[in-house]
Amino acid sequence: MEIFVALAEEEHFGSAARRVGITQPPLSQGLRRLEALLGVRLFDRGRGVALTDEGARLLPHARTALAAIGELRERGARERAEGPSIRLGVAPEVPSRLVAALAAAPARAGLRGRIGVVTAPTASLLAQVAAGRLDLAVIRHPAVLGGLAAGRVALLPTWRLAPAAGPGGPRRLPVAVRPRSEAPAAHDLFVDALASRGRRVETVVVPDERAALALVAAGQATLVTADGSLAAEGVERTAATDPPLPLRLRVVWDPRIPAAEETGRTARALTGALLAGAPARTAGDAP
Repeated sequence: MEIFVALAEEEHFGSAARRVGITQPPLSQGLRRLEALLGVRLFDRGRGVALTDEGARLLPHARTALAAIGELRERGARERAEGPSIRLGVAPEVPSRLVAALAAAPARAGLRGRIGVVTAPTASLLAQVAAGRLDLAVIRHPAVLGGLAAGRVALLPTWRLAPAAGPGGPRRLPVAVRPRSEAPAAHDLFVDALASRGRRVETVVVPDERAALALVAAGQATLVTADGSLAAEGVERTAATDPPLPLRLRVVWDPRIPAAEETGRTARALTGALLAGAPARTAGDAP
């Protein structure tokens, strides 16, 4: 393609060869290979060098292709200079401020690389890490790891959001929860903890905490969240300590991949940021 565009613009074999940085014979051979590949004649070689109709139709596409290749090369050079790409997944329950701290953790630990963050339920994150589509993920604990390595468990404090009590006092409302399929073991542990004081537990499934907050504001549910910024008019916030309902999080990665050692270093940096987000509540490695 470079030979074709150079010859089309220079209209001279010698000038095109000098522009591409080769001698004239390999330039002619390259052009013949391209014409054989496409099954058309691209130039009339009578007086000088002139594009045929087929060559004229190909020229804008060839320029576009070369521009795209040049952009790809530049991007690759930038990525090599910046370091490897780190693909991180986080569960939607992780507060935004902690997600930002996690994204900054590798650079603060002196690890080179660009980081990309995606949000997905715990079950999806585990599958993506196992399939190699993500390098690491911050998931809800407990979960079936299936051979993945995991860092220490961090227990984040949570708050219970409820409608402001009316004249009749607080009402018993269902607890807004995400679908069980997103994190079955963690969901079951949460519901069991709610029922640990002999309380009857009713839940209502919501797609996200934004929808849950709307139900709380409408007086239809309560919500347990680790996001300290989640608030709305008419919604009261109390620490979720009776019973304790911490959000359990940990970092997971695949120790079987070729870059496992480097990924492990990144995992340690992320785990440090995770534990720093819950300084008063940490737990040792869990099965």
